[in-house]
Amino acid sequence: MLVTIQGKNVQITDAMRERAERKLSVIDKYFKNDEKETSARILVKIYNEYQKVEVTVDSPVGLLRAEVKENDFYSALDRTVDRLEDQIRRQKTRYSKKHREKLSHAFLQEMQAFEEEQIKENQKKEEPVRTKEVFAEKMDLTTAIMNMEMLQHDFFAYTDDETNEIAVVYKRQDGGYGLLELEKDN
Repeated sequence: MLVTIQGKNVQITDAMRERAERKLSVIDKYFKNDEKETSARILVKIYNEYQKVEVTVDSPVGLLRAEVKENDFYSALDRTVDRLEDQIRRQKTRYSKKHREKLSHAFLQEMQAFEEEQIKENQKKEEPVRTKEVFAEKMDLTTAIMNMEMLQHDFFAYTDDETNEIAVVYKRQDGGYGLLELEKDN
């Protein structure tokens, strides 16, 4: 595994680098049979009260991401790697079952109404809080849900491989998933 470690407000020592590489080698065992090289990016940030460790792993099953706030770097790194392992196990299980949930028409209408309400509220604000460009990679719904879960996001935008249109999958408050299929304005 190729490990890149960066620090913000901290100098990364050789001991920190070696510990990170050793801990992440545990995750590498899950991808030994895959041809793609696995790479990890670690970002260490020091604050007054705590240290935050963010780890992003580009693996054959997709992007894995976890972050933990702790009093010291080593315990934060340990907990982050534990979270990544849990994500990998969950995603491999989910992927092997080929679980695909069906969405009801009523739910889609409910979500469209919610989105319209959100748009109206956002139009009241003069400036966007944050702008981010996203490449909508072509994939199926199951893969999109898996990527959303691995990134620990509430939604994920992608290009549907069946319709070749942009779609957004999101996590519902009741634990299910929703799908927004976008239509172009004529």
